[in-house]
Amino acid sequence: MVAKSIRAAAGFAALFLVAALACASLLDAQSRAEKRAEANLRSVTGVVTGADDMPAVGAVVQLKDMRTLQIRSFITQTDGRYHFYELRADVDYQLTAHSGDTTSPTKTLSVFDTRKEAILNFKLDKKEPEGK
Repeated sequence: MVAKSIRAAAGFAALFLVAALACASLLDAQSRAEKRAEANLRSVTGVVTGADDMPAVGAVVQLKDMRTLQIRSFITQTDGRYHFYELRADVDYQLTAHSGDTTSPTKTLSVFDTRKEAILNFKLDKKEPEGK
């Protein structure tokens, strides 16, 4: 009877060990996938200034995903800063800033730009065309 109890306990211990190893392997696989996904992400930040080189408060920075054509916007605060996070490294993005009737030239964050944290500053100095 004692021998059966010892075998049963050993069997449960072995089963527990196998289950623990399977869970650890699954967690490791998830963390590898998360790390891989995170490695393919980047961000872009910068400052929008007016023609007077002062920070542009309330300027709108638009980021256009050139694969899906989705547009995201950011409104600058008192320091003129903007930021976009969790951008895919395998997608080109076009950025532009505007405030009132002034706009900036369009800039591209290319897939060939390998920086994890790109910095693109904008200067508002060009009048927007009348039909916009």
